[in-house]
Amino acid sequence: MSVEKPNILIIMVDQLNGTFFPDGPADFLHAPNLKALAARSARFRNNYTSSPLCAPARASFMAGQLPSRTRVYDNAAEYVSSIPTYAHHLRRAGYYTALSGKMHFVGPDQLHGFEERLTTDIYPADFGWTPDYRKPGERIDWWYHNMGSVTGAGVAEITNQMEYDDEVAFLANQKLYQLSRDNDDAERRPWCVTVSFSHPHDPYVARKKFWDLYEGQNQLLPDIGAIPFEKQDAHSQRLMLSCDYQKFDITEENVARARRGYFANISYVDEKVGELLDTLTRTRMLDDTMILFCSDHGDMLGERGLWFKMSFFEGSARVPLMIAGPDIPAGRHDAPVSNLDIAPTLADLAGISMDSIMPWTDGESLVPVIHGGERTAPVLMEYAAEGSYSPLVGIREGKWKYIHCALDPDQLYDLDSDPGELTNLAADPAHAATLATFRSRALVQWDMQRFDSEVRESQARRWVVYEALRNGAYYPWDHQPLQKASERYMRNHMNLDNLEDSKRYPRGE
Repeated sequence: MSVEKPNILIIMVDQLNGTFFPDGPADFLHAPNLKALAARSARFRNNYTSSPLCAPARASFMAGQLPSRTRVYDNAAEYVSSIPTYAHHLRRAGYYTALSGKMHFVGPDQLHGFEERLTTDIYPADFGWTPDYRKPGERIDWWYHNMGSVTGAGVAEITNQMEYDDEVAFLANQKLYQLSRDNDDAERRPWCVTVSFSHPHDPYVARKKFWDLYEGQNQLLPDIGAIPFEKQDAHSQRLMLSCDYQKFDITEENVARARRGYFANISYVDEKVGELLDTLTRTRMLDDTMILFCSDHGDMLGERGLWFKMSFFEGSARVPLMIAGPDIPAGRHDAPVSNLDIAPTLADLAGISMDSIMPWTDGESLVPVIHGGERTAPVLMEYAAEGSYSPLVGIREGKWKYIHCALDPDQLYDLDSDPGELTNLAADPAHAATLATFRSRALVQWDMQRFDSEVRESQARRWVVYEALRNGAYYPWDHQPLQKASERYMRNHMNLDNLEDSKRYPRGE
């Protein structure tokens, strides 16, 4: 079936480790809806975030641009309104665009091309979470991660995140019902609805019905156990310190419970995905809708003794990506691709000329890959946020992953022979030529001294502005969803018969 301008449903989750999606969800995961979606999807086994942290990853996902281009370096860097996003590209082409859920936009613009946001965001929109390279090693206790998420893992029936994601799913389904009422209108606009959940992001706390699914599960301990601090690479040591690891005694039971809570929350998200797909099916929109499933970054989840994200290791940097819909052949694609590719891919699927998109993206459309072609460029990654003292960059190409930071020795891993990234080949003379090639390419791609200077200037500016704006009257940037209550349900300026008929879909048969 060919659809000229298909509807598009984007389902985004938060902090989902791509190693648990080797070809759709791993067998041990209780995720029947995602497994059914995977069976009819193009599945990208080696897809990577552009930056392993929420706000920079999401700004890059929206625009298809690296953080060094968006200037969204960390979770408190402003996303400026002049950067074109996939919501802009699609809206310009006639699409209705809406967001239900998290996107972690920082700054006064909380739309970035979306016509409508159905919820507020779960995280703050101001500059309060700005790290400070002028104070290397400083822990900002009130917002930095710590290991309490691990020691506090367990069961709860409601949390801050559950309350949020329950609302995200409810309002997204409500919006799909509203859109279905226009199905029979030949003049209707195609739509792109992005539904963005905060799970399975820590804390690792889950509802009992999902927790119980993983009783006795043998994946509750990581394949690679904790590496002693002194044997960790320099960046991993900084991350451990930033998470205040010294103040916590993490036991094997803590690790198992945290991972169980995480897997349980994948099942929680899976239930929400099932609700969305069921709504599409019952409203007869499924066959006309592209569905894209993705995550912003992963979670180390105890591998190597590391937790959360902020690392270029596979658990943190590799993320699932699946695309299903009209004219999308199902199958697995193993070559490395990037979340930077999502924005141009969406535009391509919508029939938008790539000539009008490519000046605004660092990615490539994956439509040719889906149909048997190849992605032509290496996958690039950047990180310049908490836990770092200077920017890190990474290149993933073929079987290789290269990591560079001006402060640290280079890292080079052969992921075919060493999927656990336990052997750094950068100091091995047998791989000197490969290392030299990657180092040369990195220095062409990035001016590391300039990158560092731009990050420091951005941080310093924001510290001044944040401190000023917290004095005196405070006007929040957080999104306030609008609802025209006087235009909903039955009101006295409406004809009841017309209303009842227009709000029913399918129409009376």
